[in-house]
Amino acid sequence: MSRRTVVVSDIHLGAVPLENERAFFAFLAEAPRWGDDLVINGDLFDFWFEYKRVVPRGQMGVLTRLRDLVDNGIGVRFVGGNHDAWAGSFLEDEIGVQVLDGPIVTDVGGRHTYLAHGDGLGGADWGYRVLKWATRSAVGRGLFRWIHPDLGIPLAINASRTKDAHALGPEADGSRSEQLAAHAAEILAEQTDLDLVVFGHAHRPILEEVAPGRFYLNSGDWIHHNSFAIVTPDEIRLERFEP
Repeated sequence: MSRRTVVVSDIHLGAVPLENERAFFAFLAEAPRWGDDLVINGDLFDFWFEYKRVVPRGQMGVLTRLRDLVDNGIGVRFVGGNHDAWAGSFLEDEIGVQVLDGPIVTDVGGRHTYLAHGDGLGGADWGYRVLKWATRSAVGRGLFRWIHPDLGIPLAINASRTKDAHALGPEADGSRSEQLAAHAAEILAEQTDLDLVVFGHAHRPILEEVAPGRFYLNSGDWIHHNSFAIVTPDEIRLERFEP
């Protein structure tokens, strides 16, 4: 496993301004400077759904850059978020990305890590949890696949609130960030063999030492912060990318 892992989440390509997208592409070009592998912890796309024979248009820029990383020996792991949980064989077979079904316990930068995007965790939002289960089930995927892409994709994009989040500014929805931080502390207390809990979803970069040598990390977003994290056995640090 890699001893230097770069962690990023919540880019929301397809809904962010062009300058944010260009900044993320520049970040991908420089990613090998900071790490040996890359973890994308959910919501890379504002919407992504893999049909059997159709690939959603508009994302070739990031797909080709991810394939370039893989071809140059940089491992790329992807955890689906609430906007792009329907990744599958195309990303794995054609791009070379390892798709993970989070939450998962895995190695991140040489640390025993609980890794998840964070949606549906840390709160009592049972309505969303039921919806999450239904939309990610085999039945839910199969039903959506029957909707023609020219109808289904616009419906999903119009349901997104990413542009509202961009307009509200970086201080919006602090309660979600607090809930995930509290949940991370609970996980570390219950699973004493863990070194690190990594979430996304809250759109706020956080690095907190919950107990001596044991940390909660949220890599932030690319809507307001252009932030990412570097995890090694010796240090964990948050960075902000400046093109």
